[in-house]
Amino acid sequence: MTEQPIFSADDHSAAFQTAIANAQATFKFFWRELSWEMRRIVPALEIAAVKMSFPVQSDDPRAPTIENMWLNDIDFDGATITGVLLNEPQWATEFKASEYVTLPFSRLNDWMYVSQGTVCGGFTIDLMRSDMSPAERDEHDQAWGMDFGEPGVIELVPQAPDQPAQRLTRGLDTAQDRLTLQALDAGDHPMALNMEQKVEEGLRQHPGMVSDADQAGWLLLHREALAGNFPVVRALLQHGADASALTADGQTPAQLAEAAGWERVARLLRGQA
Repeated sequence: MTEQPIFSADDHSAAFQTAIANAQATFKFFWRELSWEMRRIVPALEIAAVKMSFPVQSDDPRAPTIENMWLNDIDFDGATITGVLLNEPQWATEFKASEYVTLPFSRLNDWMYVSQGTVCGGFTIDLMRSDMSPAERDEHDQAWGMDFGEPGVIELVPQAPDQPAQRLTRGLDTAQDRLTLQALDAGDHPMALNMEQKVEEGLRQHPGMVSDADQAGWLLLHREALAGNFPVVRALLQHGADASALTADGQTPAQLAEAAGWERVARLLRGQA
């Protein structure tokens, strides 16, 4: 991705700011997908990356205030995003390509993952493509090596087998968009449903999964709450997981779920579901 041609947009336009806001509001679907990708023996995602706004510190009057660049190998703790910088900075020269960087979540500009050829996310990409001619869009898509599809349309999760795609407008502001988002919020990842029995078996056979913290001081309950995996959170609670347990930064599972936007999971953790 470091050799991709540059396609610019007006970062200060209302449309661009709306695209960023919608990317941030739907980031939870990206993180949930990554939570399952980390478990897969055979990877299912061709690409999984986020675009972040890096602050620029320069005396050059031509310098922008921010430089937008992509990261992969993503980690998320509810407040910050860490990943490997894919671009060589032009202006934010205190950063280097291929190094790990950490930025506040508020610096998230966009997210995208690709599964079986389907592009999910890419709000700012879609905005830029919408302003291009057909020939420019072809050049853009060829540079990426993928088909981004019809401009103005966004998918948040891959299409389920034998089911119609759940497409939304980039603005997420139509009545149908609201219905689709409600359905996505109320649903669960297919792997969470398919592995529910195995999770139950694992918790019975290895009770330490409930109470043992990882190297960062997080319980499995914290991880699953942040990822919005309702069936796994429910199973952990049924096996005695402590819903009041704190991370090293003092966050409860319910607070992590809320930070990511998983209200249904937060209600479950508070005993309201």
